[in-house]
Amino acid sequence: MKRREFIGKSLGATLLAGAGLSLGTTPDLFASESSSSKAGSYDLVAVRGGEPEVMLDKALEALGGMQKFVKKGQKVVVKPNIGWDKSPEFAATTNPALVKRIIEHVYKAGAKEVIVFDFTCDNPKKCYENSGIKKAVEEAGGVLVSGNNEADYKPVSVPKGIKLKEAKEHKQILDADVVINVPVLKSHQGSTVTISMKNLMGIIWDRGYWHRNDLHQCIADFATYRKPTLNIVDAYRVMMKNGPKGVSVSDVKLMKSLIVSTDIVAADAAATKLFGLEPRDIDHIRIAHEMGVGNMNLDKLNIARLTV
Repeated sequence: MKRREFIGKSLGATLLAGAGLSLGTTPDLFASESSSSKAGSYDLVAVRGGEPEVMLDKALEALGGMQKFVKKGQKVVVKPNIGWDKSPEFAATTNPALVKRIIEHVYKAGAKEVIVFDFTCDNPKKCYENSGIKKAVEEAGGVLVSGNNEADYKPVSVPKGIKLKEAKEHKQILDADVVINVPVLKSHQGSTVTISMKNLMGIIWDRGYWHRNDLHQCIADFATYRKPTLNIVDAYRVMMKNGPKGVSVSDVKLMKSLIVSTDIVAADAAATKLFGLEPRDIDHIRIAHEMGVGNMNLDKLNIARLTV
C-alpha cells in the first residue's frame, strides 16, 4: 500500500450484546453489555477476534474515524514499544502490522508528517529492524527517528507530580501536534504490567530516576503532564510472564484483542482486565485515577465492545 492509499471500506462493526462470550482471561471486559451509542460518542472501544489491522479499523470507525483526532497538515508522533531486540512472536514490542495501519490512517486523515521512535533498551538498530517496525514504518511512509540520543531531550516540568517534578522529554513529542501512544500489553517485573502509561517512559531520558524513586508514583506523576491524544493498546499477542523482555514464545498468549481510548487510565484499566487482573491492584493505575488523570472505573464509561 502506498503512502496515501487506504482501503476505506466500512467494516460494519458488530456490537457484542453480553451473551456470555469470553476469550481466555477476558470475560470481565467482554461479558458486559455494550451500549448502543452512535459512532464517535464512546469513551473506550475494545475489539477482539481479528488481525491487528481489521481490529483497528473497527475501533476507529466506532470512535468516529482518525480524522476526529488528526487534522490536515499536522505533525503526528506514533510511539510504539520498540524497546527490545525481539521478533514479533515474542510480544515484547508492538505489533508491526498495527503500527503500519495506524500510520496509514493518520496520513488518510491528512497529516503532514508521521514520526515513529522509542528510547530502546537493547541496541536501537536491532530493535527497530528485528521488531518488524522499521519495515512497517517505511512501507507506510512514516519517518523512523532515533530515541537514544540525549541531545534530543529537553527539560520539562511536571507541576502536579509528587515524586517526579521534572524530566527530559524527546523533542519530537514536544514538537508534535498529535501523539498516538501504542503500547503492547505485557507483564513487567517492576510494575506488574506495562501498558499505556508505562510506555511513556520511552519518551523521557532520565527513566532510571523513576525506578529509584517509587516507579508507580512516577508513572502516574508523568501522566498528569503528558496525555497522548489517543492510546491504542496492542493485545494481539500478550506476554503473560517474564516481561518486559520475555524468554520464549511460551510466555506469550494469543488474545487477538485491541483497546483504544483517549483516556490513558481507562485504556490501562481495560487492558489490565484482559490480563486477568483488577485495575485497582496495579498501583500506578490506581494512583493516576486518584490524581484525576483519568477513570479506571469501567462501569462508569461508555464502552463499545466489538468482535470481528
